[in-house]
Amino acid sequence: MRKPWRTYLFIIVLTILAGIIAMPVKKEIAIPYLNRTITLQSPQFTIPSREGPKTIAFFLKQGLDIQGGMQIVLEADMSAIPEAERVQALESAREVILRRVDLFGISEPTVRTSVSGTSYRLVIELPGVTNPDEALKLVGQTAKLEFMLLKETVTQDASGSAVPSQEIVATDLDGSKLKKAALQFNQQTGEPVVGIQFTDEGAASFGKITEENVGSTLAIILDNSLLMMPRINEAIYGGSAIISGGFTVESARQLAVQLNAGALPVPIKVIGQSTIGASLGTDSVQKSVIAGLIGLGTVIAFMIIIYGYSGVLASIALAIYAVLTVAIYKIIGVTITVPGIAGLILSIGMAVDANILIFERMKEELRAGKPFERAMELGFGRAWDSIKDANITTIITAFVLINPLNFSFLNSSGLVRGFGITLLIGVLLGLFTGIVVTRTLVRMFLHDDRVVESKKV
Repeated sequence: MRKPWRTYLFIIVLTILAGIIAMPVKKEIAIPYLNRTITLQSPQFTIPSREGPKTIAFFLKQGLDIQGGMQIVLEADMSAIPEAERVQALESAREVILRRVDLFGISEPTVRTSVSGTSYRLVIELPGVTNPDEALKLVGQTAKLEFMLLKETVTQDASGSAVPSQEIVATDLDGSKLKKAALQFNQQTGEPVVGIQFTDEGAASFGKITEENVGSTLAIILDNSLLMMPRINEAIYGGSAIISGGFTVESARQLAVQLNAGALPVPIKVIGQSTIGASLGTDSVQKSVIAGLIGLGTVIAFMIIIYGYSGVLASIALAIYAVLTVAIYKIIGVTITVPGIAGLILSIGMAVDANILIFERMKEELRAGKPFERAMELGFGRAWDSIKDANITTIITAFVLINPLNFSFLNSSGLVRGFGITLLIGVLLGLFTGIVVTRTLVRMFLHDDRVVESKKV
């Protein structure tokens, strides 16, 4: 059997890169008896951008229960809403704001309603917000988009002289007929702009407006502020348009978020904001981490005691699994909450399941008198069906917890979703380390004379 050197080298390179990313952002470790300190620091990368060099650093996002955050209290003005519809209007506002803060990139926010007498409020808790002014601006704006025509007219004064003037004409085109908005860049100047796409109804209205008003000016107004006044030179069909106006990349992206989220159904105002502490103390978090390390150590000890040298290789694969997990958490921005830590601890035990099934299958083949290399290949092959079925059911469960399509009859809690995400990542990485990493290590280092446990049986 040829040793899989390429896969082995790939695993080494992948583990080294993951280990570098998984390092703490900055952590000083004191060495006992040597009076020295080692500083571990996650790497930072500088990349060019249109706004100048940007530094990218990998760090673990922490949830509200671990690091605290910011609380914003909004008051909804229900004076124009019938009393029977106010609760529904408040709930609609909650959904709009929840979409906005999710699109803003704030992980696992909490948005809840509060009704007391004639007071209708929204309480928003944002974990780890570093720029509250931007969050307040995004949450509070209504993003009302309007399109109006400025038509040139000519009137006569008392002396009979022609006097040019402009007439403002409202149209039936507004933000409600917007399908999507996205950050784009002008291909000629590189300027950030917002590309908008109308719905079928909006595209028809936009085409008709531009067709009937060639030569007029179209005013694009957001929240009663004039964004731009392009001249209609020809009919525009297809329902696409560009909004420009000296945007920065961030302001164009924020405008796209606001337009995609839609307008709030009721006017709101900020009546309070405050910093909130972590709902769980540092001691509770440390105990959770210690529990995870104890679980990892116990699993490693079990594998080594039961399977000997094979267990050592499986433990190495499990250590690689842990490093890859932390690196992926940092790369994709998984928010670490205490339920998420629970999902990680649970996935540690599941990650070693594949190794146990494979080693037991190998034992059975060796008992049947098969040569070691043949028994190893059959062990991996025949264990795959059991491994696949067990993990597919867990993956389905994780997707139900995550609820990526936001079904109303399923969970929508951020904490439960955090548990589901960590569980899903753990299962997928467990499959990779169990099937690919362990198999490669066994092929490279495990030989017939090392399978002591199998010979005893």
